[in-house]
Amino acid sequence: MTMDPRVIGVVGAGAMGAGIAQVALRHGHKVVMGDTNDVAIARGRAAIEKAFQREVEKQRMTDDQAASAMAMLTLADTSRGMDPFAGCQVVIEAIIERLDIKQQSFRALEDVVSDGTILATNTSSLSIASIAGVCDRPERVLGVHFFNPAPVMPLVEIVPGLRTSPAVVAEARGLVDGWGKTTVAAADTPGFIVNRIARPFYSEALRVYDDGEADMATIDWAMREIGGFRMGPFELMDFIGHDVNYLVTESVWTAMYYDPRYKPSLTQKRLLEAGLLGRKSGRGFYDYAEGAAREVPTTDREAGERIFHRVLAMLVNEAADAVHLRIASAPDVELAMTRGVNYPRGLLQWGNAVGPERLLGILEACHAASPDGRYRPSPLLRRCVERQTPLPT
Repeated sequence: MTMDPRVIGVVGAGAMGAGIAQVALRHGHKVVMGDTNDVAIARGRAAIEKAFQREVEKQRMTDDQAASAMAMLTLADTSRGMDPFAGCQVVIEAIIERLDIKQQSFRALEDVVSDGTILATNTSSLSIASIAGVCDRPERVLGVHFFNPAPVMPLVEIVPGLRTSPAVVAEARGLVDGWGKTTVAAADTPGFIVNRIARPFYSEALRVYDDGEADMATIDWAMREIGGFRMGPFELMDFIGHDVNYLVTESVWTAMYYDPRYKPSLTQKRLLEAGLLGRKSGRGFYDYAEGAAREVPTTDREAGERIFHRVLAMLVNEAADAVHLRIASAPDVELAMTRGVNYPRGLLQWGNAVGPERLLGILEACHAASPDGRYRPSPLLRRCVERQTPLPT
């Protein structure tokens, strides 16, 4: 483990903050991890120490390396201010997804850090421009979005704001690349790449269910068995938690001016309102109580193919639109969805394998049945069909 002279600050000692701190420590940085909650700080430190101990047990670190890494961690109570981050060259904020609290934190950070310090937010869906807009030096603010758990998940979305300096983007991306992560560049739009493009995996599965086309177990079976996904959408929503998954969907929908393409489902909202959050609460779409009977899917291959291709058509359409709207390059879209959410294939490549014309036909048929704009085809998808060219990958 080579020492890196840059000191990394992490604001927030929750699961994400502690995970980011662990990554930085593992790559030879001194790290200042701060939080306003003493319990969170203690829990975060314990999680990092436990993770390093597992690394020792798996012979990926020595005892001395683990001890040295922990010795480079400084814990800080930030309830009285951000002074502990004064000596940091990079500060990554990983706190609650509330714009007002993030803005307050960035204003406070600017009062104590040096002019050359990079300020990054780990937000998954909030506007970088809004966070940077309260800063005196917005050119040094950007999004550096890790996926949970940060030490394990390889993808990091790098998101410049409208006024972020290209040099800051290059330095931040180089730093994270040096941590062994796969970085992709995303425009500052709701959901960035992954949380925007992945929405139909959940929302279209819910629409199939709400339309009475199939039950949840059958939809999950179709996406696993025919689509090759590791988990079906209802299983995955229960795993993520509806307090997270639904709120991301609602955030993207409202930020996109209530575009029907991103409209949430009342079925999921009712679970959230009832406190049925999924695995973490013992019940969500499925009952996780000991001995609870699991729903049995209808394993009709033809029906399963229809379900899978309907959801896939929406996913590919969203990926094509991301390229069309210059949210990300085609290669970065493919990387983001395979490395960020472990899709079996890049969506654009998958769309070419199934056939853009076939997917356009599915979207047009759905639009004819529900002409509210939800199923409008991406101009890029339609253009590729008209010109008989493949989607860019």
